Amino acid sequence: MRGMNTVITVYGIPNCDTVKKSRAWFAEQGLDIQFHDFKKQGVPADLLPGWLKAVGWQKLVNRQGTTWRKLDAATQASVQDDASASALVQQQPSVIKRPVVQWQDAQGLHVTVGFVPDQWPAGPNHASKG
Repeated sequence: MRGMNTVITVYGIPNCDTVKKSRAWFAEQGLDIQFHDFKKQGVPADLLPGWLKAVGWQKLVNRQGTTWRKLDAATQASVQDDASASALVQQQPSVIKRPVVQWQDAQGLHVTVGFVPDQWPAGPNHASKG
């Protein structure tokens, strides 16, 4: 057996400390990941509906971060649902809580936001016999 065929994609910004920590965690687990840089590649609009369904706009939009705090009050107040959150994150990718981690397995599509290794798939360096 070759092990996991799961494709794990980490979405974020390379200089973000939480993204760096997450990428290092996956490397320690022996898991290969694909990295999608929001700054260079933008926010994948086709994936946003799935992310919003999985985690909700309140979790996806980092309302504690610097980017959010720099927005004017009217813009902040206008973010009230999936549609308005989707529009904002496409215009301001840095407002997304990072990283967004997405993978597909036999149970379906998984999406997490932030550094949550207890929710991520375990790799060969952390596999249990069973």
